[in-house]
Amino acid sequence: MAEHSENPIESMMEKISEKIHDHDSSSSSDSESEKPASPSSVKAKIYRLFGRERPVHKVLGGGAPADVFLWRNKKISASILGGATAIWILFELIEYHLLTLVCHSLIFSLAALFLWSNAHTFIKKTPPRIPEVHLPEEPFLQVASSLRVEFNWAFATLRDIVSGKDLKKFLIVIAALWVLSVVGSWCNFLTLFYISFVLLHTVPVLYEKYEDKIDPFAEKAMNEIKKQYAVFDVKVLSKIPKVPLKSKTT
Repeated sequence: MAEHSENPIESMMEKISEKIHDHDSSSSSDSESEKPASPSSVKAKIYRLFGRERPVHKVLGGGAPADVFLWRNKKISASILGGATAIWILFELIEYHLLTLVCHSLIFSLAALFLWSNAHTFIKKTPPRIPEVHLPEEPFLQVASSLRVEFNWAFATLRDIVSGKDLKKFLIVIAALWVLSVVGSWCNFLTLFYISFVLLHTVPVLYEKYEDKIDPFAEKAMNEIKKQYAVFDVKVLSKIPKVPLKSKTT
């Protein structure tokens, strides 16, 4: 009977001690988690080009276009780049014209289908199955909607630039347009488009492969550009008088 009377008291004391032990262990773990990590465990923030925090694949939009630019499928990327090269050679080097190419292609296709449709009885072959083509409305609406968003963003950006609020952005846009005008005087639009297309298929994949070596050089270059801009700001931009914008009163 004595043993039976002591068992509930002992079990109660064991439960109280377990709760105290659990509380002490949780408080010690919380205090350890609140302690600052050692300097060796904290990794320094790595500089990435243009301040990106996402992988190159995500920066390019992800999906199939990013796979093509980064050569995830080498056959598709090579075929697209080869097709663009063939088009550039055809129109730029051979000096073939787009309208002439379209007309010649249509003439050949229509003539071949017409002759096949009328001569199948003589050559004892089945006539060609010409499918009915119906363009769906939804993809065109999606493209138009996305273009509308991009155009609105471009117009809003241009309005923000010409309003005189950000002189740095204004100078960057003027410099970029001037560089494009110089490059445009060297070559025509087709060559410029082809060069941009080739760069899109080479620069991202090379950067993704050697980004750990490129980013330190880019960091040094950006720091030097910031220093030169600070000097230019002190000597030139700060001396330009700024006219305050008048707020419209209703």
